[in-house]
This record gives sequence, structure tokens and C-alpha cells, in this order.
Amino acid sequence: MESKGLSRNNRENKAKPKRKEIIEKRKAMDALIKVASAEKDYLSAFPAFRHYQISGLSAFLESGRGDKLSSPVKQFIQNLLKANMEGPYGSEWPAEEKVKRREMVAPEARYVFVRIASLGEFLTTSEREKTAASCVEERGPIVGFVHFRFVIEEELPVLYVYELQLEPRVQGKGLGKFLMQLIELIACKNHMGAVVLTVQKANSAAMNFYLYKMRYVTSTISPSRVDPLIGIEKSYEILCKTFSNEAKAILEEPLELVHSV
Repeated sequence: MESKGLSRNNRENKAKPKRKEIIEKRKAMDALIKVASAEKDYLSAFPAFRHYQISGLSAFLESGRGDKLSSPVKQFIQNLLKANMEGPYGSEWPAEEKVKRREMVAPEARYVFVRIASLGEFLTTSEREKTAASCVEERGPIVGFVHFRFVIEEELPVLYVYELQLEPRVQGKGLGKFLMQLIELIACKNHMGAVVLTVQKANSAAMNFYLYKMRYVTSTISPSRVDPLIGIEKSYEILCKTFSNEAKAILEEPLELVHSV
């Protein structure tokens, strides 16, 4: 009886460090998220990404946060979201629009805005006037943005892209890829395990962009990977790009392993 008691105590002692390890890991992740979210200017470490220029198009980028948005910027975000996403969401849009309005101004929301300095031959005179009227401040009109957050997903610190939106007039000019490359650099600099994002299945252009141009993969936490039957019912997929072996094992687990469980 005595030896069994010692054996049980040994097992309990071995369990305690494991629980402590889990707690310490969580504290470390929370600290990472806190430090990453406290950054005031995410472009300061990547000066080459402050400007984007191709023939006839000159843009510059700046950081922002949800609880510091001006009224004109809030209105611009709402208008662009409606213009770009009402179609892909279909009948879900009225409810989703309300959610996005709340998300837009959350204290944890972080932004990279795209402002246009010169539009050159890409726009006619009337188009320039329309673009300028959309959100003009002294620094030039905003024509796009990325909304992202630092969160914990599946016990991993990740950068979650909530929105990547560009006005149609500046799409197809490489800005989307430029912004996602910046986002991935921000994620790595802040020791995030992955970049994660949600895409509507009906948004085929976005799906192709992330899967084929940016080399993202459908994550194990996406409905279609969790349960194919559930996936059929859902209108979205969750995609990711991982930066560590741990994140890869959790978020990009091979399909054959998922189906064998």
C-alpha cells in the first residue's frame, strides 16, 4: 500500500510541472500579444513599405487603430466594405455589416491604410474627383486598408487579418500582394506563429489570390477541414500561412492525418 501511495505521489508531482508549463506558456503568449498590440507604427521597422509606386500610381502607407479612427475614415471603411463585400455575402450581408461596424472600431483593431499621392493615367478626371471625395484629408485620399489583430488561436499567437479591402480602381496593381507581404513581416517580427484569415467561398477572386498568389492553405480549423459535412453548409473558409513547426503542425496538419482520426 505504501509503495502505491508513493507511486501516485510521483505521478501527481510529474503532472504539476505540466500544468505549470501550460500556464507559463499562456502567460508568454499573452505577453507577446500585448507587446505586439502596443506598437504605434507597424511601418517603422519596414521603411521600404511606406511607399508603393508603379507607373502612374504612387501610394503611401500609414498605421492606425480602431479606437482612433476619424469620422470620415469610419465612413470610408463602411462604404468600401459594402461596395466590395455585399455581393460575396449575399443574404448574410445585413447581419454581417452590423458585425463589421462593431469590429471596425474595436480597441484591439489595428490598421494599415493606403493613401494615394498620384493616380496618373489610371483614372479619368471624373474618377479622380470621385476617389478624392471618398475620404480626403490633408495627406491624400484613402483607397484601401488592412484591418488586423493579434490574437490567440488554437493556443498559438497569430496575426488575424479581418479585412483587406481596396477600391476597385486600384485593384490589380500589386497593392494587395504588397500589403500581405507587409502583414507577414509584421507577424514574424512580433513572433506570431501564423497569419490567419477568413474568405467567403463566393469571393473567387480573393480565394485565388490567397491560395495561388500568396500560397496560403486551408487551415485545419476551417469548417471544411473540421467536418466536410459542416463545411458544405458554411459560406467561408479559414486560410493560413505558418511560420513555425508548431504552428504548421496545428494549423496545417496534413489532410490524411485529419481524415484518419
